[in-house]
Amino acid sequence: MKRFLRMTLLPMLLIGAISSAWSYDADMAASYKRLFSGVSGAEAGKALHFISPEAFVAKLKKGESPVAVDIRTPAETDLFSLSLAGSLTIPTDQVFAPENLARLPTDKPVVIVCKSGARAAAVGTALRHIGFDNVYILKGGFQALAAYYGPGEAYTSAAPGGDSKE
Repeated sequence: MKRFLRMTLLPMLLIGAISSAWSYDADMAASYKRLFSGVSGAEAGKALHFISPEAFVAKLKKGESPVAVDIRTPAETDLFSLSLAGSLTIPTDQVFAPENLARLPTDKPVVIVCKSGARAAAVGTALRHIGFDNVYILKGGFQALAAYYGPGEAYTSAAPGGDSKE
């Protein structure tokens, strides 16, 4: 009987203890359920607050001034970075420090930018999850912006923040 208990009961207790350690946070899951409740189908990008490079540039050309936040690493931003007035550079691993969250405005749109959009999607979604409803994600990141906004686009009308080129 002792052998049966050791061979059966002990493994079952261990499995129960291990599986409870692997369980998810039900409150956190419920909060993400609310965040993603309107995300489906063709409107998913809009619901997730993605903004295309075209729409981003159009806002700048209209004189709107979203705060762009470059979340790339210091090594990446040393090579090139945003030059938009009011833009911020905060690496991904530092965005959620209280002093950096305090730098993000709540009264105007904030556009999160990275190289390809993957990090921006994660950071932007997390910021919205903690209450920053004004946060948008530049779809495709700098790669998509560079592909869209080349010399041809820059010279067709007023460049963001500047006069038209001739």
